[in-house]
Amino acid sequence: MSSKTKIIVLHLKELIYTGIFILLAVLFLILMALMFLPGKKGEKPVFSDDVVRYVPGKYTTSLQIGSAGVDVEVVVDDSCITSIRLINLSEAVTTMYPLMEPCLESISDQVLENQSLEGITWPEENQYTSQLLLEAISAALQKAAVAEEETGSAP
Repeated sequence: MSSKTKIIVLHLKELIYTGIFILLAVLFLILMALMFLPGKKGEKPVFSDDVVRYVPGKYTTSLQIGSAGVDVEVVVDDSCITSIRLINLSEAVTTMYPLMEPCLESISDQVLENQSLEGITWPEENQYTSQLLLEAISAALQKAAVAEEETGSAP
């Protein structure tokens, strides 16, 4: 039974460097995971009570702008608003009211994020256009809303 003793010499300096590099590698991996894994930023809001808020479908409201008409289309599913857009937008309206599309895009981004018409902001120069579009969106959402007696929440 011959046992050969092996002696390992470890330098403290090398151990410290190795430990620091391992710690940095772990922190780097955690940072990469936080940056590139899908997060909560793009997810739809989750309603805790799972209440059916809308009858799924496409709802439109007409706006009379000058001599032309424009329709605002709101698409909803049973619990959230999925899209808002202008339809039947003529070239004449686009030319005469160039702020209509950018204004609706800004409002729809906020509505889709908040899932509500509360707290919507707009620039001062788009005040009247924004109010007109918000009224049209509100009218379309009222058409889509489920009646109180259907949800079972009425006393």
